[in-house]
Amino acid sequence: MEAIVQFFRDYPLLWTLVKAVVLANFTLAIPLAVIYIERKVAGFIQSRLGPVHVGPQGTFQTVADALKLLLKEDIVPAGADKRFFYIAPYIAFVSVVLSFMVLPFAPGWVALEMNVAVLFVIGVSLFNVVSILMAGWSSNNKYSLLGGLRAVAQLLSYEVPMVLSVLVVVVYTGSMSLTGIIEYQVQHGWNIMHPPVMIAAIIYFVCALAEINRTPFDLPEAESELVSGFNTEYSGMRFALFFAAEFANNFFITAFAAALFFGGWDGPILPPIVWTFVKVFVMIFVFMWVRWTPPRLRIDQILRFAWQFLVPVSLANLLFAVALGVR
Repeated sequence: MEAIVQFFRDYPLLWTLVKAVVLANFTLAIPLAVIYIERKVAGFIQSRLGPVHVGPQGTFQTVADALKLLLKEDIVPAGADKRFFYIAPYIAFVSVVLSFMVLPFAPGWVALEMNVAVLFVIGVSLFNVVSILMAGWSSNNKYSLLGGLRAVAQLLSYEVPMVLSVLVVVVYTGSMSLTGIIEYQVQHGWNIMHPPVMIAAIIYFVCALAEINRTPFDLPEAESELVSGFNTEYSGMRFALFFAAEFANNFFITAFAAALFFGGWDGPILPPIVWTFVKVFVMIFVFMWVRWTPPRLRIDQILRFAWQFLVPVSLANLLFAVALGVR
């Protein structure tokens, strides 16, 4: 195995291509697992069974749904701006793949080591906002347009306190490299143990729910108000790409949190990569638990909560971390 890896590393362009293909396939595969787990968790919380018929315990149900979407007709509204309508779901998916490039799963297990990985993640995550706005505007549908504008308002509002909470970790560890942040925690203990970072983690958790459209922040896809929202006019695989990006982002945003707050791959006995996945799926379960528990809020309540509470608290927490003279 090491000989094969060394062969590819001798040819940098080929090695880059291999890593890109592996990441793209991983980003497509991980939503299948996350969606299956979500269905089972939702069934458990609501006293239902979830998928049971297609495959053992319904394990192939998500695969069957993906095949069904592949075979569905791809319908484009007559008045749509076809160029932007076509490209929007691909931008959403590519933005998630780019985020995975700098995510370290274990020592040496990172596609692209960057000393500004945190800044890179913040930058590419904004492409998701652009794709949603493009989808809503280009659909030539008032529900889609309102859904897209609502999604942009929510995502940008919660992006501000999320970035401020991430900056607390950067200030504390003195590094913008995800590998460097994890290695700092391996030597000094998990960041979550320190009060400013603990507050930042709580803010990050709330903002993450809004970033991935989880209840009570699922207004961008409010079927009771906007039919579906920005993706109303999409069908077939283009429709599936939006949800593949959303569930892959569910995995990434928890893996990002594991690296920032919970030591990433750090842990006893088990292999490092196992610890990464354990922490990720524990947080994914918590996200699912929250999704199926509280009711949906109004969009004005959501935006007011972000700007009048989370932004001032996260800014004060960042100033508190700097005043402590951390690191």
